[in-house]
Amino acid sequence: MKLSGSYKIPTDKQTVWEALNNPDVLQKCIPGCEEFKKNSDTSFTATATNKIGPFNASFTGEVELQDLNPPNSYTLVGQGNSPVGFASGEAKVALTEEGGQTILTYDVEANVGGKIAQVGSRLIDMTAKKMADIFFGKFTDEVSPASLSAPQQSNSVTATKFNKKIIYAVATLVSLGLILLAIY
Repeated sequence: MKLSGSYKIPTDKQTVWEALNNPDVLQKCIPGCEEFKKNSDTSFTATATNKIGPFNASFTGEVELQDLNPPNSYTLVGQGNSPVGFASGEAKVALTEEGGQTILTYDVEANVGGKIAQVGSRLIDMTAKKMADIFFGKFTDEVSPASLSAPQQSNSVTATKFNKKIIYAVATLVSLGLILLAIY
């Protein structure tokens, strides 16, 4: 599965970069994330549980950051396993700043196998949309300047290109072994 797209995040690039590398922020934002542990400056372990079709999939995996170019880009390489399947892949993430906002662009190549791959793309698309809405809503709330002065206020995410499958691939990579990609 190959995916690409971009998102706008209403804050500066450095703040987004720091949040994308902060295990506490990612754990709060990734749907179903039970644990997100930093093993080193470039390695993370994650556990997340999400309902995908008839499966309540609990994935555990590793994510490694490669090709680091702070605060502009990096590549996430991950793999994870679950009793209902596996996922592996790579996400190239780039950040640019435009008018005080950060534009996150991504290119993902992911492989999913086992029982979970048999649920069909339509069901995966629905799950991906739900996960994307949750992740990007929480991520924007965490990093936007408005959240510092009004933590109760919810901010909406503006998607310049919304690809429903991306969050599935990214959450799988981060949770299992994707991050995420913050796509603004």
